[in-house]
Amino acid sequence: MTLWGGRFSTKLNDQAWDLNTSLPVDQRMALQDVDGSLAWADAIHKAGILSDEEHGQITRGLVAVRAEFVSGEFSFVPADEDIHTAVERRLGELIGTAAGKLHTGRSRNDQVATDFRLWMLQAIPELDAALKNLQAALVEQAELAGETLMPGYTHLQRAQPILLAHWWLSHFHPLGRDRQRLADLTKRVSVLPLGCGALAGTPVPVDRVALAESLGFAEPASNSLDSVSDRDFAAEFLFCATLTGVHLSKLAEQIVLYTSAEFGFFELSDAYSTGSSLMPQKKNPDVFELTRGKAGTLIGLLTGLLATLKGLPSTYDKDLQEDKAPVFQAADTLLMMLPVLAGAIQTITAKPKRMRAAIDSFMMATDLADYLVGKGIPFRETHAIAGKAVRAAAEKGIGLDQISLEAYQALCPAFEADVYQVLDPMKSIEKRNAIGGTSPEAVKNQIDGVKRLLSFENS
Repeated sequence: MTLWGGRFSTKLNDQAWDLNTSLPVDQRMALQDVDGSLAWADAIHKAGILSDEEHGQITRGLVAVRAEFVSGEFSFVPADEDIHTAVERRLGELIGTAAGKLHTGRSRNDQVATDFRLWMLQAIPELDAALKNLQAALVEQAELAGETLMPGYTHLQRAQPILLAHWWLSHFHPLGRDRQRLADLTKRVSVLPLGCGALAGTPVPVDRVALAESLGFAEPASNSLDSVSDRDFAAEFLFCATLTGVHLSKLAEQIVLYTSAEFGFFELSDAYSTGSSLMPQKKNPDVFELTRGKAGTLIGLLTGLLATLKGLPSTYDKDLQEDKAPVFQAADTLLMMLPVLAGAIQTITAKPKRMRAAIDSFMMATDLADYLVGKGIPFRETHAIAGKAVRAAAEKGIGLDQISLEAYQALCPAFEADVYQVLDPMKSIEKRNAIGGTSPEAVKNQIDGVKRLLSFENS
């Protein structure tokens, strides 16, 4: 049974049918389609289209259809073009001709847009919970790290010493922004298309405000032409998913590096590592490499949908059938990755001695410059003096802590015997005590703050 065959004298070509059908993708919105249909039945009943008896029949029939989907007993047939056709076909089998009145005043154009938005409103909290669990794993590692030191990097070159806890938390905050974006997106998803018809609005005097409330939407769409074609929310969802993937990829990249023999800062649990079919000694960070790779897939999904949308005229075009597959794939990808990443991170073992050994006195060169600033010398001058000290030590193959006091004083008379104290990495870290800094006190405050945030969300 098609929903549109009356004006055609022959059936659609079989291959054209296969191209046209969207059931393999949109059957995922079966429950949302039934829920939208139940709300629409209520609305057109109140508008006088359905009698009490017809409304009762349709409602009971749709509840039965929903139960079949939930139990897995629903059977699709070859003539089901999409999920909307399948639901209406099955409803007709259960209750007879009254099913034909359900679609009064409604189009698949506003119906599918409603289903899609309903699905997304339910998917966003799932993603948010998975992101929050990963954040909790990062906080757990930050607490375990205590005052463990590690080298901080810029340009992948050793820069300044930091606390390992500070590094873990640096990956907490991007995920927080990802969650904020999803929460903000929810406001734009929560706009009801149902009642906009194919493009011009419904002729049935339904109360669209009440209809929106019944389905959990914040408001009805205010322009029917825009509403049936609007897929901004799908593109935004893919952007949110893609940027999350980028953040996960950055975290994964660093863990891949830090678990290598060259760094040796972390060791992965066997439960989240794989081996080589050839080399028995290998312990591969495949979980993190796949995370890095799937970020590229997410970027492709976003750009693909944007390319689909960019040339469409207003209202509905069949190109929009391509909107759901990338969104579903992006959600599935993240919901598959996030729990695995949380488990992998929770079970990482840090190697404090290896991290400390990677910190050398050259990483305190800025502290050397700051020491002279404390003597009243402008930073631009002290930066040059510290640079000369670095060059002199490097030429001799020694560290900054091995330069004699006489050699320091030859560079600048303001150097005194206490200069060597500033070359202690922990003292360097302790000085960075401003909000957001890497000092033990600042990091403890940061941990307390993010824990309060997570606890507040649980209350």
